[in-house]
Amino acid sequence: METGTQDRVQADRAGLFAVLGRLLAAPPDAALLERLGAALSRPPEATPLGRACAGLAAAAGAADPARVEREYFELFIGLGRGELLPYASYYLTGFLHERPLAELRGTLRRLGVARAPGVAEPEDHIAFLCETFAGLLSGAFGAQGEAAAGDFFARHLRPWAARFFADLEGARAARFYRAVGALGRTAIEIELAAAELPA
Repeated sequence: METGTQDRVQADRAGLFAVLGRLLAAPPDAALLERLGAALSRPPEATPLGRACAGLAAAAGAADPARVEREYFELFIGLGRGELLPYASYYLTGFLHERPLAELRGTLRRLGVARAPGVAEPEDHIAFLCETFAGLLSGAFGAQGEAAAGDFFARHLRPWAARFFADLEGARAARFYRAVGALGRTAIEIELAAAELPA
């Protein structure tokens, strides 16, 4: 693959995971919903990713921000807890603040990546992991390279993120977020397939 093409693919991957991270960190406001609807509404490619992007564009175009905010609350916060617990520790061990979080913190220290001040969520939240992966792909954390991004994905997203996104896609409270789940599941499946390709 030519360098220019590689750079575009890398930027597209980073952009996709940055969008997922943003949508999973907090509910989108009206302006973001409008941007998503416009940016993703071009005729979809006949690929799983093209269909998932078109699905998110349609969901964003039809979404009411207040309803999406309630949906986010029901899915991820709830009274006591949300329908889903979007943490690697929970998906991998059944408990919060377990070994996957400790291992992730070690990885983040080595990469020089820190949680933003004032953020209460543990670092193994799916939003933080997507944002960190996007940053590694885009070079936002310095010249870590594709190897660092691949290692981060293999250790901290591959073992559980596909299950989380499939659960989000099928969640009882999901309306807008069903499309986010479909896009996330598709993105993870593409990364998994790419990881199996010979170097």
